[in-house]
Formats: sequence, C-alpha cells, structure tokens
Amino acid sequence: MLAPYASNPAASRGRLHPESPSAHRDAFQRDRDRIIHSTAFRRLKHKTQVFVSPDGDHFRTRLTHSLEVAQIGRAVARTLTLNEDLTEALCLAHDLGHPPFGHVGEDVLAERMAPWGGFDHNGHTIRMLTTIEARYADFDGLNLSWETLEGLAKHNGPVTSPGWALAGYNAVHDLDLATHAGPEAQLAALADDIAYDNHDLDDGLRAGLFSLGEVAAAVPLVAECLDAVQAQHPGAPDDRLAAELVRFQIGRMADDLIEETSRRLAALAPGDVDAVRGAGAPVVGFSEAMQAAERDLKRFLYANMYFHARNLAMRDPAAAVTGALFDMLHGDPALLPPDWRARLPGTEPQRARHIADFIAGMTDRYALKTFEALGGRIDFPPGAII
Repeated sequence: MLAPYASNPAASRGRLHPESPSAHRDAFQRDRDRIIHSTAFRRLKHKTQVFVSPDGDHFRTRLTHSLEVAQIGRAVARTLTLNEDLTEALCLAHDLGHPPFGHVGEDVLAERMAPWGGFDHNGHTIRMLTTIEARYADFDGLNLSWETLEGLAKHNGPVTSPGWALAGYNAVHDLDLATHAGPEAQLAALADDIAYDNHDLDDGLRAGLFSLGEVAAAVPLVAECLDAVQAQHPGAPDDRLAAELVRFQIGRMADDLIEETSRRLAALAPGDVDAVRGAGAPVVGFSEAMQAAERDLKRFLYANMYFHARNLAMRDPAAAVTGALFDMLHGDPALLPPDWRARLPGTEPQRARHIADFIAGMTDRYALKTFEALGGRIDFPPGAII
C-alpha cells in the first residue's frame, strides 16, 4: 500500500516516447531495470568514489556506493510507504553522470567546456539516460518515465538555472524544474548522504587516514554512537568496533530521517504527490539536531579524508590526465575510436560536447589506458591512494 502522497506508477506522466505497458512490471520497475542493464551503470564499477581506481578490493567505487544508497533508500521508503521501486531507480542512477576521477574530473571538464556551456555531472546524468545510451531501435536513451527523470534532475531541490544538458532535455520534455521533486527523489538525496558519510568514514578508517579515537574526539555524533557500540561489545577489537559503529550510525541517521519526515508529513498532510512538490520546502529531511551532527561529520571527512595529503597527491595527476585527454581529442578527433569518430558533429558547440561525452563515460582505468595509448605518461606519487 502506498501513501496518498507517494508517486503512483499508474498515474505516471508517461514517457517522452509512448510505449505499450508491460504485462508484469509497472513504469517505475521498468525504469529501475533499464538503469541496471545500462552500459553506464556497469561502468560505475571502475569509477572513483573517493580513491582513484582503488587497488584495494574493499574500498567503495561508484557502483558499490550506488547499491548501498539504494538499500538505505528502499528501507526508508518502505517505512514511509513511499514507492520503493522509484526510490531504488533514483538511488541507482544518481551518479551515472560522473566522469572518471570523481569531482576532480568534473572540475577539469567544466573548465575545458566553459566556452561551450560547461559541464556538470547532474546534467550529464540526464544526458546519459536520454541521449547517449543507445539500446533501443526507435529512440535514443532509455526513455525513462517523467517521474524518474524529474527526480534525477531535482533530487537536490528546484533547478533555477539549468545547464545546457538539462535545459536541452527540459525543452522537449518539461520536468517542472522550478518546484521541488516528489518525496522519493528527496529521500534518494538523503540516502546518498547517509551512505557516503558512513561508508567514506569506513573507508577512511580502513585506509588508515584516521583512527576511531580521532574521529570520535572531533565528531560528537560518532562519539555517542561509538560509546553505544563499545557498551554493547566490551573488549571488541577496533576493526569490529568500526563495523559496528558504521552500522549503528546508519541506523541512527535513518531513524532520525524517518521520524522527522513523518513529523513534516503529518503537519503538511499532503493529499497527493503534487502537494509535496508544491510545499515550498523539502518534506523529507533530518531533524535540526541531526543536520548539525551530519555537517560536523562532513567537515571532519573533508579535512581528514577528501583533503588528506595522500588523496590530494592524486588530484594533480588525475586532473592532468583528464585535461590532456580533452585537449588531444578535441585537437585531433581522428584519435577517437571509430564509432565515436563516425558520429562526430561538424560544428561547435556540439563537437566539443561530443568529446566531453566520450571522456565523461570513461572509467578511471580506461582513461589512464587511453592516455597512455595516446603517448601520455602518468606516475602516481609515492603514498598516493589508488
């Protein structure tokens, strides 16, 4: 049973290209399945989450992160009686537009693409799903439902100044960018926060960037959760305590999200999903106390993980590879693979955007392999995390 304010596949606003309904799956289930079977989704297994093309089998990649986001999103959606399938589809697809090397790669592509409209991973997610994926004979993209595309476009809130990629699609399939998204998309954004806050913490501990004691001393939420798991498991070794801490803290944040969202929904009493979109503020969210605690944890991770010297040592080489690839391929498109070369537009900005599409689809390892094949050389700094 769905809540009245949940997204209902039977009332979907449809697809850009009409299709016959499936006999056994609703619109959102089909969207989720199309995302999982896409080429872009498979490539996430070798794309940076925090560490560049990690050698360690236990560190997260974009793929494992997306799966973990989906698990958290589904669990919370079930409790709130939101649509689990739409929530899962949004969680699985939310990072599809990331280029190789994470935010470093995105920054470089944005700089190189500045003369032709720029680059942003959220807009590229929409472009990937509506234009670049080519798995159907009758149309480009995956032809996802309006609700899935709307949620991906607006999961972080209304979009008042869309980039060229999102604006281009919105011109042919209006996603109502000025409003908030439905509750499932709002939930997907918070599930993403819960996942990467805790799993990046886990990876940082595993990599030895900081200790349990150091993070507990700096972040009150972690100290509180660590005290709780130590009381439950006295004498447990640090690696077991770290796993218990991450699990306990995910539960604490999810419980807070459920309780605060339930409170907001009770106050708003939305009669349908459009009432959530038109509420003027997010309906899904943390309490004020948890928002502050989550910001504390993010500050710690930025200072002690994302900007740790061992991670920073990879930023310049990764940026250099991304920038050089764009410069070489844009300067001489004959270097493109035959299928990409055959589809190269003859004029700008489409020409540069085609090059950026090719690079943005690369995995970390394919970017490095292509760079080396084109004559480049990259030496990872001693002690860098790869």
